[in-house]
Amino acid sequence: MGLTRKHFTVVFLCLCFTVFLLLISVSSSSSPQGQMETAASRSLEHDNGVHCSRERSRAAWKIIDEYLMPFVEKERYKISSRCRLHPENDLYRDQEQHKMHVDINEWRCGYCKKTFYEEKYLDKHFDNRHYDLLNVSHSRCLADVCGALHCDLVLDSAPHKTRCNPAAIGRNKHLCESLADSCFPVSEGPSALHLNEFFLRQFCDAHTCSGGRKPFSKGGKREISTLHVVISVLVLMLLALFYIFMYLYRRGIKRGSQGLKHISKSGQKKRS
Repeated sequence: MGLTRKHFTVVFLCLCFTVFLLLISVSSSSSPQGQMETAASRSLEHDNGVHCSRERSRAAWKIIDEYLMPFVEKERYKISSRCRLHPENDLYRDQEQHKMHVDINEWRCGYCKKTFYEEKYLDKHFDNRHYDLLNVSHSRCLADVCGALHCDLVLDSAPHKTRCNPAAIGRNKHLCESLADSCFPVSEGPSALHLNEFFLRQFCDAHTCSGGRKPFSKGGKREISTLHVVISVLVLMLLALFYIFMYLYRRGIKRGSQGLKHISKSGQKKRS
């Protein structure tokens, strides 16, 4: 019985140590890398004069995918390619779809299968080796609508308060309202009307210096974080260990009782 408990203690400590290492790796992989946005990351410049921030384009698409598309899909509405938020109007959409996040520290190029330690190195690889695959003739820079979509909230992990600029706020709100009208024309029916009003509430109303309404007030797509998955796995493993311990404990008690019976029978035979 003592040996069984010792084995259980060793297994339990090994499990806890493994989960601890897993939590450390998750936290390190989810931490922001390089919070300062340099001028080089702001724009992609090549000999043909293309200027478009990959980082801000990615942030814009992340906002569209999380805070807009779930509601568009719910209404079963098809966004026209004339809408600047359409995937075809993202200069980097095809390259972003050819990113393969194989492991925590492994990114793979979907074009040539070359692997990289971090996503930023894969971005540089796209810029240097696969720039010819960008559809620069028909695609537009999605980063241009970042002002309307509040991309800075996604890019800045710890946003700092700045003095409100009424002129900039006015430009962003005008751009936001024009996106609502061009992407969801109210004349196209009830679904377009509903999405037009939703877009105004979700994105445009927050463009104010009064600070009355926050962006994305209507919510967005719920994503299960890696930490939640790790916690769920930990709970399941602890439950499994608990049942194994109870099984071994009961089996030990049963063997102990059988041993006592055997000793008592042996004593009775000796007396007789």
